[in-house]
Amino acid sequence: MQLKIRHTTTYRYDQPVDYALQKVRLTPRASGFQAISDWSVTCVGGRIETEYDDHFGNHVDLVNVDLGATEVAITAQGTVTTQDVAGIVPHNKNSGPLWLYLQQTRATEASAAIKALVVDLAKADDRIAAMHVLSADILTAVPYQVGSTHSHTTATEAMQDGAGVCQDHAQIFISALRSAGVPARYVSGYLMMNDRVDQDATHAWAEAYVDGLGWVGFDVSNGISPDERYVRVAVGRDARDAAPAEGLRLGTADEQMVVTLQVQQ
Repeated sequence: MQLKIRHTTTYRYDQPVDYALQKVRLTPRASGFQAISDWSVTCVGGRIETEYDDHFGNHVDLVNVDLGATEVAITAQGTVTTQDVAGIVPHNKNSGPLWLYLQQTRATEASAAIKALVVDLAKADDRIAAMHVLSADILTAVPYQVGSTHSHTTATEAMQDGAGVCQDHAQIFISALRSAGVPARYVSGYLMMNDRVDQDATHAWAEAYVDGLGWVGFDVSNGISPDERYVRVAVGRDARDAAPAEGLRLGTADEQMVVTLQVQQ
């Protein structure tokens, strides 16, 4: 499937900024299941200072906001051709060793309620089927609800609140599997929705490592494994590691962020 993507993140400041730097992970990697026909990251109100690959293998651009700017817009756009591989991704050592994805972070630390979700996982004859059951159980316990959490909400907090979005679902899934001794990681990227072109956020899901297969994806929010409608962009231990954008700012200016996103064939 050929997907056309245009993703613009605009930062507006209520007064001229002295210094601001944005770290963005907006460039998908070519692989056996996604080919990048063309891709660019551009900005207005700033410049790309440097680019590099981080220790998870994600491509990172550092955007330096122009001195005195009150607005900067960062646009990632291009065309990606995808294949349906049933959510299975071969293990790539460039994305980090397996033991790294067994380590809990502050965002994924498992509460007793999260651990209870996987109490029977080790006994399961079909571990992938058991992980799909886990995915469904998480969505039942934490229904999808926009605005119920924020970017720093932890897996434990979302589980306690009983509502969340794709970021929360992925982190709870990861938290549960790690507590059961299964390597799991967070994935950020794009999803073409069947009922709309315009979106207001990127998407997130989780991947679990299965011996003999590699990484297997689970989109808890939609109850499926990723198919040809998904474009993988970044991976990490949690949402912060794979965030599309994060930054720092000096001064007293308040910041407002607006995201526009179109994903279509």
